[in-house]
Amino acid sequence: MKKICSVLIALSTLPAFADVEYTLKITQPEHHLGEVEVTFPKSAQAHMDIKLADWRTGRYQILNLANGIRAFDAIDSQGRELEWHKVDKSTWRVHLDSPTQVTVNYQVYANELGLRARHIDDSHAFVDASGFFMFSESFRHEPVTVEMKVPDQWRSVSGMDFAGNKQRFKAANFDVLVDSPIESGINQLHKFRVDGRDYELVIWGEGNYDVDLMLSDLKKLVKTGSLIWQDYPYERYVFMVHATSGARGATEHLNSTIIQRHRDAFAKRDDYIGFISTAAHEFIHTWNVKNYRPDGLVPYDYVNPNYSDLLWLAEGSTSYLEDFLLLSAGIITHEEYYKGLTKRINRHLNTPGREIQSVAQTSFDKWINQGGDHGKNFSTNIYSEGALISMMLDIKLLDDSEGKVSYRDVHTLLAKRHELPKSFDSQDVINILNEISGQDYSVWWKQNVDTPFVLEVDALFDKVGLTYRHPVSSEEVAGFDGQAVSKGQLLELQHVARNGNAWQAGLTSGDKLVAFNNHQVRDTLENTLALFAPGEKVTVHFIRRHKLMSTEITFDAAQSKPKQVAAVLQPTRRQQQLYLAWMGVPHPNAQ
Repeated sequence: MKKICSVLIALSTLPAFADVEYTLKITQPEHHLGEVEVTFPKSAQAHMDIKLADWRTGRYQILNLANGIRAFDAIDSQGRELEWHKVDKSTWRVHLDSPTQVTVNYQVYANELGLRARHIDDSHAFVDASGFFMFSESFRHEPVTVEMKVPDQWRSVSGMDFAGNKQRFKAANFDVLVDSPIESGINQLHKFRVDGRDYELVIWGEGNYDVDLMLSDLKKLVKTGSLIWQDYPYERYVFMVHATSGARGATEHLNSTIIQRHRDAFAKRDDYIGFISTAAHEFIHTWNVKNYRPDGLVPYDYVNPNYSDLLWLAEGSTSYLEDFLLLSAGIITHEEYYKGLTKRINRHLNTPGREIQSVAQTSFDKWINQGGDHGKNFSTNIYSEGALISMMLDIKLLDDSEGKVSYRDVHTLLAKRHELPKSFDSQDVINILNEISGQDYSVWWKQNVDTPFVLEVDALFDKVGLTYRHPVSSEEVAGFDGQAVSKGQLLELQHVARNGNAWQAGLTSGDKLVAFNNHQVRDTLENTLALFAPGEKVTVHFIRRHKLMSTEITFDAAQSKPKQVAAVLQPTRRQQQLYLAWMGVPHPNAQ
C-alpha cells in the first residue's frame, strides 16, 4: 500500500494543504439514507467547483451517481451560508467572497448494491467514494480522512489505514480514497498472514459458503503473484465478499476487492470455482490496472470517460491469467480448467460480433457497447475476447521461443517499465513482444488486435497437446441459429444469429414462436427441434406486435452436444514441454 500511495502522490505538483475531511453519518438505514459532510481546506479562489464522480474505477460506464444527492448546502469557516449553484448534473459551484475553509453537507440515497458504488441498509453500508464523497480538483491530491458515524455494533473494514479509531480512516489523497472502499456493518472478519503480508477476508451476509475452504484457497492464491511479477505492491490486502440475494459481480481496488455472489452460489463446486476465479481475477488487477495501465486511463477522469483501445489487455488478459494462477496453485484441476476454457471458446464462436468488431475497437467502445441481441451480433466482449487473444499470444510466444518466453514476461516488463504514474500504449506492448521474442509482432498485432481475429483452435491446441471436438455421444440434429426461452405456451426469441437460418427467414428477437408445421412448440427450443431433421424445411408461425405471422425456415445440420476441450492421450515431448511452460504444471498425460 505504501508503494501505491507514493505513486499517486507523485501525480501531484501542487503545494501541500490541510487534510480534506469526510464524515458519513448513517441516518435512516432502512430507507438507504446517509448524510455526508466534507470540509475542504482554506481557499482563496473566487469559487470552488465541487464534484461527484460520474463513474467508478473498474466499471467503464457512466453511472450518473449524482442522481442520489439531495439537500446540498455550503458554509464558510464561520458557519455562514455560502451561495452556490449547479454547473452541470454532477458539479456544484460554491462562490467565495473571501479566503475561507468550505464545508458542504448533503444527503445520499444509497440503494445501488449491484453497481458496487453505494449501498446502505439496516445491516451494513458499502462505501465506494465515487458514489458518496464529492471532491474538488483543487484539493484532489491532498491527504484525506474519513469518519464513519455508524451504529455501535457495526465493524468498518477498508484497505485504508485507521486514523486514531476503528471508525476513522486516512488516505494519501482522493485517488487512494476512491479506490479504497469501506465495508461497514454486521460482518465476519478473518485475518491471515502469508509471506510477511497481512490479509483480511470480510463477509457480509449469510450464505452456503465454506469459510475454511475460502481461507485455505486464498492463502494459496496470494502466494502466486511472484509467478509473474517481481514484487508485491502492497503490505496488506482485503477481500470483501457480499453474500446477497441478487447482486453479483466484482470490482478491483488498490489493495482490496469487493466480490458479490448470490448467498446460495458458493457450495456447489462449479459455483465455488466461480467465486475463487473471481478472487484470482481481482487479485491480478492489483498489478494489471492498479499498478500499471494503458495511457488512456492515466490519470483517471472521474467525470468523463477514459478511452483506451487496450481494455482487452487490462480486463481480458486478467481473465486469462487467473486460470494460470489457479492451476499452478492446485486450486483447480486440469479438467476444471478445460471446462471453463470450453465455455469461453464456445461463447466466442457463437458470437457473430466477433467478425465485426476487433478487440481494440470493443475496448474503445466499452463505454457505449450494449448487450442483448444486437450487441451479440455486432460487437464483442473485452473479457472473453481479450482472454482468447491473450491465449493466442501466449502460445505463439511459447512456440516461437521453444518454451523460453511467455505472455507472463510481457506483464512482468509492463510492471517494471510502466509503473504508475507512467502508462503504456499499443506500441509499447509491441516493442516488448519484439524484444522478448526476437521477432516482429507488428503484423500479428494488426491482424489479430486491430482487426477481428480468427481463432484457429485446432492449430493452436495442437502445439500444447489439447483437442477441441464433439463428444463421441454427440449426434447430428436440426439446427436453429437462435436462442429462445419459454413464455407460457410459447417460445420467445432472445437472440437471432446474424446471417443464420432464422435471420434469413426474417425472425428477430422478441418474436414469440407458436408452431412449427402447425405443431405447437414444446417447452424448450431443443425439444421442439427434436421433432425435425437437418435440412428439413418447415413453416414457422409466430406472434409479432400481437399479430400471428408465418415464415419458412430450413434447418441446419447441428450437433446435439458442443465441442469440448480435452487433453490428448499421448502428447509428444514438445507438446509436454510447451504445456509445462504454458500452465506451470505438467501435462495431465505426460509420460
